[in-house]
Amino acid sequence: MTAAPASALEAFSLAGRRALVTGAGRGIGRALAVGLAAAGAEVVLAGRPGSSEGTREALAGIGAVATAVDLDLSRPSDIGADLLDRLPGPVDVLVNNAGTIARDDAVDVDLAAWNAVVDVNLTSLFQLTRVLAGPMLERGAGKVINVASLLSFQGGLRVTSYAASKHAVAGVTRALANEWAAAGVQVNAIAPGYVETDNTAPLREDAERRRSIDSRIPAGRWGRPEDLVGAAVFLASGASDYVNGHVLVVDGGWMAR
Repeated sequence: MTAAPASALEAFSLAGRRALVTGAGRGIGRALAVGLAAAGAEVVLAGRPGSSEGTREALAGIGAVATAVDLDLSRPSDIGADLLDRLPGPVDVLVNNAGTIARDDAVDVDLAAWNAVVDVNLTSLFQLTRVLAGPMLERGAGKVINVASLLSFQGGLRVTSYAASKHAVAGVTRALANEWAAAGVQVNAIAPGYVETDNTAPLREDAERRRSIDSRIPAGRWGRPEDLVGAAVFLASGASDYVNGHVLVVDGGWMAR
């Protein structure tokens, strides 16, 4: 196979870019942080104190150094412009990965539990994006990558608040893209399929549900967090400068079934 021209490969390089990743302590967030660093980005890990130590060790293993910033995404009202003063410098790429899920029959959903999911998955995402996008808009360049879900398109089972929040993430992605594309800021999303993470452990432990899911994935397996890295690098890089408001599904073919 003929090698791609150097210029084409360089379009995917993140050298000289600073990427902030939320929820990077484990699972998809850790894989994305390590993948972006491997592509050349300087990484900032945003989350609760001490939550990203394992990821910092993984980054050190590839020769990358990360900065950790304390950020409680369960309290959207606490996310303000003061965050900019705590960062090591301007953020070129924001990856809104942090998320939570609650499983219950809809009639039994507690309003506080509903709000807890929406606060992390949607309201904090919106507030953090507004704060970090301000300087991006002033510079005329920036990338925002939201982590959506298959449940941005479907209803799921017993996860009403999660499905509602992830549908909204897709909507916010498109709405912000409409506002900011002309200013040089691209807003897109990745929608993972069934990925082996802590959030999906209850599904994998339910033999009947596991068989049902397995039977519908054309790729014949669940995703791994690392399967999302290529999509993230693409959306974070100059290669996607004309991609706006897109929700990129990475699901082993689930949505095509």
